[in-house]
Amino acid sequence: MARKQDVYLIDDLERHASVVLPKMVRDYFNGGALDGCSLRANRTAYQRYHIRPRALRNVKDLQTQIKVFPDGNSIPFPCAVAPAAMQKMAHPDGEEATARACGGYGTVMGLSTYSTTSLDEVKKAADAARHTTGLKGPSELVLQVYVFEDRSVTEQLIHRAEACGYKAIVLTVDTPQFGRRLTEIRNGFKLPPHLKMANFPDELGVKTGSELRTGDLEAGKRRTLSASGSTANKLDPSLTWDILPWLKSLTRLPIWLKGIMGAEDAILSVQHGADAIFVSNHGGRQLDQAPPTLDVLPGIVKAVGGKVPIHFDGGVRRGSDIFKALCLGADMVWIGRPVLWGLAYDGEYGVINALRILEDEFKECMMLSGCSQLDELGPHLLVEANHKFSKI
Repeated sequence: MARKQDVYLIDDLERHASVVLPKMVRDYFNGGALDGCSLRANRTAYQRYHIRPRALRNVKDLQTQIKVFPDGNSIPFPCAVAPAAMQKMAHPDGEEATARACGGYGTVMGLSTYSTTSLDEVKKAADAARHTTGLKGPSELVLQVYVFEDRSVTEQLIHRAEACGYKAIVLTVDTPQFGRRLTEIRNGFKLPPHLKMANFPDELGVKTGSELRTGDLEAGKRRTLSASGSTANKLDPSLTWDILPWLKSLTRLPIWLKGIMGAEDAILSVQHGADAIFVSNHGGRQLDQAPPTLDVLPGIVKAVGGKVPIHFDGGVRRGSDIFKALCLGADMVWIGRPVLWGLAYDGEYGVINALRILEDEFKECMMLSGCSQLDELGPHLLVEANHKFSKI
């Protein structure tokens, strides 16, 4: 087990988390759907590209800051924290610790609907940390939502988020039902009894998809499950692109679509008014055998043609992974599991550690590839691993 002073890589955080987290929690955070093919493919896709080193380039004045929102703050580098559910399973402070880390570090945080800390408390924690570290302006958070069959629940979440200062709504669109995650079923996954889904009233009895699926299997039931929990948070499998105008009617906040994995859906997203596209296969937790996100990214970027920003996640463990995604056209990269491992390692400071590791590695890639500005990044800096080096 790595001691706290021995953390130099995201892998070190993962190894520590694998020791300290209970098996049920570890498998929930780390697992994918069925055989885990897409989960693994997200990671190995980065190895299909080499980075071209360049010599004698003036990189003294390195600039990596970027704005996620045109009227917003600059963040240190193009990396933000993706929504991830039930973070108090990783650390007692959970999402509040992540909010303090993001606020103090100066980056954007995504909050899951299935948070174990309320969206109001998370925003206050991020604002307080930003103020404490002397950063100007309010913290920047986005809320990930699902559209439930009881749409009033979704509507209330969106209104709450807008009222307390969230900057965007991230609609997850790849979940007409939750993927079949065998580790969670085998472990009989349940939210620990001392925790709750903090964004829902207790009387709704909200549960995760894994809890419901596990319960049905244990009872020997054979009905088809469309989603999670009670009627109030049952996912709506009948959604179509018409949901975008409805969401737009509820809020002035930008609507981002998370879970876009092909050019066809990217074009439809733009046509129906999405303000940004989030290329994601849900961390390999939905459709197993789906391609890795890095492989579909260039086609989506080409199809969108700069009409809306392209956000990206999937298997990021290195600063070089972020570099490669940006070279292939992503505007922003988001990290998920590294944050959870950082929480397990040392709460708020573990998350900051993860961000610092990735920022340092990313800046190293920039400098050693001869780039001092983000707009210098592009596919010309990458070489496919099967190319002959004599052709570089």
